Amino acid sequence: MSEENTAVEEAIEEKAAAKEPKTPKTIAKLEEEGDIAADYLEALLDIADLDGDIDIDVENDRASLAIVGGKLRHLVGQEGEVLDSIQELTRLAVQTATGDRSRLMLDIEGFRANKRTELTALAKEKAKEATSTGNSITLEPMNAFERKIIHDTIQELGLTSESDGEDPRRFVVIYPA
Repeated sequence: MSEENTAVEEAIEEKAAAKEPKTPKTIAKLEEEGDIAADYLEALLDIADLDGDIDIDVENDRASLAIVGGKLRHLVGQEGEVLDSIQELTRLAVQTATGDRSRLMLDIEGFRANKRTELTALAKEKAKEATSTGNSITLEPMNAFERKIIHDTIQELGLTSESDGEDPRRFVVIYPA
């Protein structure tokens, strides 16, 4: 067997290994991610001289952190864009510390919790519209967090939905039953 064939076989094996489903992270690993993220966020708040308490939890197979208390609305931004950026920086800090990509979720001043409630109601309203008219319903562009809430709600209602378009103009289409 030539070196070239060996190299090709090794590359195929690596691709096959990469396609194997990853095992879910353990609760202990997710809690570790939460602790690392909390340390990073605490340092960030200290640098900015801001007060806030950090709650750590594990929800839906991901670390979940919430910063509450103090006057932190400016850390959310008008439509959550600052919150999204802080979340991404926090994920990168966790990835740097652990070597693994993190899917942690960050909420500040209940912004994401409130958004979840609003989007769940929107999904139910649009699902009812799709069912009564028999037409598919196209929603306004949304970020990945928002689209996931819509998809999850639509699935719970027994309908189907899919995302279409390219970021940042990606949107959800809800189909009648």
